[in-house]
Amino acid sequence: METLTSEYREILIATARHYLKNSYSPYSNYPVGAAVLAEDGLVYGGTNIENSAYPSGLCAERVAITKAISEGNRKILAVAVVTRNGGAPCGACRQVMREFANLDMPVILTTIDDGFEEEFTLGDLLPRSFGPDDLDRK
Repeated sequence: METLTSEYREILIATARHYLKNSYSPYSNYPVGAAVLAEDGLVYGGTNIENSAYPSGLCAERVAITKAISEGNRKILAVAVVTRNGGAPCGACRQVMREFANLDMPVILTTIDDGFEEEFTLGDLLPRSFGPDDLDRK
């Protein structure tokens, strides 16, 4: 697992908690906040944004990653996710993480009230993954 300093860990969790407050989740009533540490050392946050046409919604993790990528980053070093019950990222979010992160990247799951915190690697959450290195690029 890549080294994640306690300072960055605290910043990631605080940023994810901040963005959770902006959640637009009237259909699931399941707010999520996320934050990513990008290769430039900046932290980018995001929240889930639902839509009445369900497939058009966005997960907090993908919002945060997309913000980092749109700013020119191509590598994510760590992710924090905050929910009311410590929920893990969905499969689509795990696959997007895989595109821009190593399998040893830390993924921190925590709750709104500090009552729970777990850390996994992306490889733990997405075993036998398919990524950019699996494609034959000539």
